[in-house]
Amino acid sequence: MKVSSVVVLCVALSVPSRSQHPQLIIRCDDIGMCHTVNTAFAKVVDAGIPISASVMFACPWYQEAVEILKKHPAVSVGVHLTLNSEWKNYRWGPVAGAQAVATLVDSCGYFFPSRARLFGNKPSMHDIETELRAQIQRAVNSGLTIDYLDYHMGAAVQTPELESLVERLAAEYRVGISRWFGETDVRGAYAVAPAFKLDTVLSQLRVLDSSSLHLIVFHIGMQTDEMNALVDQNSFGLTEMSRHREAELGVLQSQAFRTLLQDRQFDLVTYRQLIKMRGLASMQRPQGMSN
Repeated sequence: MKVSSVVVLCVALSVPSRSQHPQLIIRCDDIGMCHTVNTAFAKVVDAGIPISASVMFACPWYQEAVEILKKHPAVSVGVHLTLNSEWKNYRWGPVAGAQAVATLVDSCGYFFPSRARLFGNKPSMHDIETELRAQIQRAVNSGLTIDYLDYHMGAAVQTPELESLVERLAAEYRVGISRWFGETDVRGAYAVAPAFKLDTVLSQLRVLDSSSLHLIVFHIGMQTDEMNALVDQNSFGLTEMSRHREAELGVLQSQAFRTLLQDRQFDLVTYRQLIKMRGLASMQRPQGMSN
């Protein structure tokens, strides 16, 4: 009986509406980063919530993410364009190969942990385009339907020149770009203490403008040995990151979250559905980028 009620809720919310109910895109980032993130993501998609999944195709565990997504073809898939590798002792490098994009990597052939280190190395536009194209092509070659692009830590859209590059690649591959459809960002609960994440998200969703399209981004995971070992090398990185990610997973799994979606009659929209409704030509570069 419990399972049936979840299915009914998800079907009702998965059909985009033209009513005055608020529209909401739920995007899960960093899919494919590691096994624990993929395991958490599988729990979300198994529950049937309409989700847009931003996959890090440069990361070692992207192939497991592809296997999960092939079992859930309704999930809208994005390429989480990646030019940084921020975790101590768990690093990744370019899909194109370190020698092909030498200005993007450190002496060991890995991406730099921060945007400051990357752009301090004066990366060439040629190298950035080569690498972003390689990531998108790997995504296409995986056999998944790719709907949109977005950007890990904001590096791929650091400058107007890079924004133009991402727009050109999106046009070439005929995909959308997250935040280019006029979405209003819901702040979410990324830096909020784990115990308060659910209440924070619920309070934000209760007051959303019913006439707008909103985007909320989750960074999910679980408290496992794998995630407990990860340490962000950026000064702004969260301590006890695995607790934060498990708490964000808890928000998506909570009955309170589902009840609020139902009570406010949210239209849950994926990027695939949004593109079908509005078309790629409706995209417009946002004012003031957020990452």
